[in-house]
Amino acid sequence: MSNQTPKSAYDEIGGMIFFPRMLSKIRLNASGALRDDFLRNLGTGMDGRCVDFLRVGYTDLKGRVLAGGPDEEILEWCYQTGRRLNENDLLIWNHFIRTLGRDDHATERLNEVKAESGLAHRDDIQTLADYFEVDEGRRP
Repeated sequence: MSNQTPKSAYDEIGGMIFFPRMLSKIRLNASGALRDDFLRNLGTGMDGRCVDFLRVGYTDLKGRVLAGGPDEEILEWCYQTGRRLNENDLLIWNHFIRTLGRDDHATERLNEVKAESGLAHRDDIQTLADYFEVDEGRRP
């Protein structure tokens, strides 16, 4: 059983949060180390939103990540292949990731995963990113 978790959704590169997490999932999966419960959502959910926001395809991004290079270089590839994010784009994206699940279309899903994980009583877990931090052991 594979058991490694990806980087935090709060990690950032080039002012963009979540992007390093998506790349780490691609790399961990390729090495066979990604925790099994992540496999069903690779390239969908928040990953899908991220590549859509950047206007790149997930399969293309996966190929670029597996070709090697640091996260900064891969983000630049996304900007050249899709679209370059400006300061306002980054502000909007980062706010979206930091608040996803708090009184929005993803609240029901957040409540489901909290219940499945025995965390339904945790009122401090307000967003999906908060949930990831607890579920993956970065926060008690």
